[in-house]
Amino acid sequence: MYFGCHLSSAAGFAAMGRQALALQADTFQFFTRNPRGGNAKALDPADCAALREILKENRFGPIVAHAPYTVNPCSANPEIRDFALRTMRDDLDRLSHLPEAYYNFHPGSHTGQGLQVGVAQITAALNAVLTPEQRTVVLLETMAGKGTEVGSQFSQLRAILDGVHMPERVGVCLDTCHIYDAGYDLVNSLEDVLASFDREIGLDRLKALHLNDSKNPMASHKDRHEKLGCGSMGFAAFSAMVRHPALGALPAILETPNDLPGYAAEIARLRDANKL
Repeated sequence: MYFGCHLSSAAGFAAMGRQALALQADTFQFFTRNPRGGNAKALDPADCAALREILKENRFGPIVAHAPYTVNPCSANPEIRDFALRTMRDDLDRLSHLPEAYYNFHPGSHTGQGLQVGVAQITAALNAVLTPEQRTVVLLETMAGKGTEVGSQFSQLRAILDGVHMPERVGVCLDTCHIYDAGYDLVNSLEDVLASFDREIGLDRLKALHLNDSKNPMASHKDRHEKLGCGSMGFAAFSAMVRHPALGALPAILETPNDLPGYAAEIARLRDANKL
């Protein structure tokens, strides 16, 4: 398993690579643009090339580019859906300079239209932005089920995936806090949860993990991340996950409420757990 955390892209791509190395990480995640807005800074191809060299020389796993939270391809508002399409197209075009990166996004909230409409609109958005020329694999993130969120159940993600015209370009990122808050018992029934994922979606479609403890109990539908071992899940659950053979080749990204030294400590602890 590859271990990393979410890093700020403000200093540039190569700087993120060097920062990841300083944390003893071999993957990382970054936002493609302002997470609460829509602006993206100008792309520097030389900076992208420098990062690619760092990744190659240090045998990094896949890195993860995260779409802004403002992307909602299944909003009832057509202007918001249009913004989602434009943003995703632009992000995927920019990521052609970083073929080592997955593109992760929150499927969205149907805002009262109903789950069936939401699933159909997310599927249509993916079919509109995916092209035969692109190499980037787009990841649907599992969600906690707040409000009208789509993606809190594996069956919902499967319904989206079934309608995508280029299935080889789409996968899933499993967020541990989200699915625990959605009602999947990762603490006591990891094997059952992974078996359910395999039946509904297929473990071959699982491309990345977000490792986050939860501030709330299982099935709370709250989505509040906690440091590993400090929440309701406990560190033993993460120790079991990093040692599980079905998850061993995945990039595992920390999105815990931490500073850089805290991330370094969590990465070291996960590596120790992986050796047990």
